[in-house]
Amino acid sequence: MNVEELDLGDVVYAAHAIVNDGSMPDSGEGEILAEAGARGVIVMKGYLEDETNRSVFLVRFEDKEHNLGRPIGCWTEDLFYELPES
Repeated sequence: MNVEELDLGDVVYAAHAIVNDGSMPDSGEGEILAEAGARGVIVMKGYLEDETNRSVFLVRFEDKEHNLGRPIGCWTEDLFYELPES
């Protein structure tokens, strides 16, 4: 399974620090929105109209107190997942 196959409710982790590129209101450009390794949950999956072959995920990442933050748009390369232990 790869990240593209993940769906709503799946748990993912930030592959690196996710930084505001200027598209997130109420956050300064360059502000860290999720630390590398932060755990999150996919709340929506879609694509851009002009790039239908590239998925974008809305993910709510946990903060240090384990509270879910606001949704952040992420590309597949921003995320990784761990397979559940058997």
